[in-house]
Amino acid sequence: MLKTFNSLRYSGSTLTGLIIWVLTMLSLPILGWIMGEETLLRGMSVGVLAQFIAVMAILRQAWGWKRAILVFAIVAGLAYLVELLGSTTGLLFGKYHYTGFLQPQVAGVPLLIPLAWMMMLPPAWAVAALITRRSGRDIRFIIVSALAFTAWDLFLDPQMVSWGFWVWEVPTQYYGIPLSNYAGWLVVSALLGLIVNPRNLPVGPLALVYTLTWILQTIGQGIFWQQPGPALVGFVCAGFFVAAALIRDRQSQPLGV
Repeated sequence: MLKTFNSLRYSGSTLTGLIIWVLTMLSLPILGWIMGEETLLRGMSVGVLAQFIAVMAILRQAWGWKRAILVFAIVAGLAYLVELLGSTTGLLFGKYHYTGFLQPQVAGVPLLIPLAWMMMLPPAWAVAALITRRSGRDIRFIIVSALAFTAWDLFLDPQMVSWGFWVWEVPTQYYGIPLSNYAGWLVVSALLGLIVNPRNLPVGPLALVYTLTWILQTIGQGIFWQQPGPALVGFVCAGFFVAAALIRDRQSQPLGV
């Protein structure tokens, strides 16, 4: 991963986006400590927006605005539809609903949620591309990218539920999260990969986003937010993909997928 990362050049907007996102995430625990939990929870929305902007800046540099916006429209549009379906019917993920905390909402689904899908799915694609040396609709790439994306939710869902962003009708199995949720994430993220057919990925910066998210989530949940269980599980599972990508990148020639 370091070899691929070092082989690329970054525009000013890309570097600025990455720096602002990291600084935002590092400041959240401090703001929560100084100004209270309410400020921390509101700040999480800013963190999602900052990471989304960073990822879009990376894609814009590699693909241009037209393709980057098209991919965003596909990912965000389908993500919104499946979240609407899931939260109203219980299909795909299990029975859950969003609280009124995250605003604005359309038909009960916070508009921030599709941005969260977009902020992590391309980084998962990048990690999968490094591991499989494939991209596009290659079945190995699709499966690994869906697994890498779902591994992130092992961090995310317990954290968001504990903060009251959404509620599961029957808290169960994995820290109050039904396993059907993760099956739904696998299916939907794989479907998105097939539809988007991601090629010519800027793997270096996107894989860096995945790696930094893994580090920040582990530290945040394990130390600041007192969720050592999900922190440990997420550290191991998402860390598996980080380690596999790093090993494969060291073994291989510079990637161009």
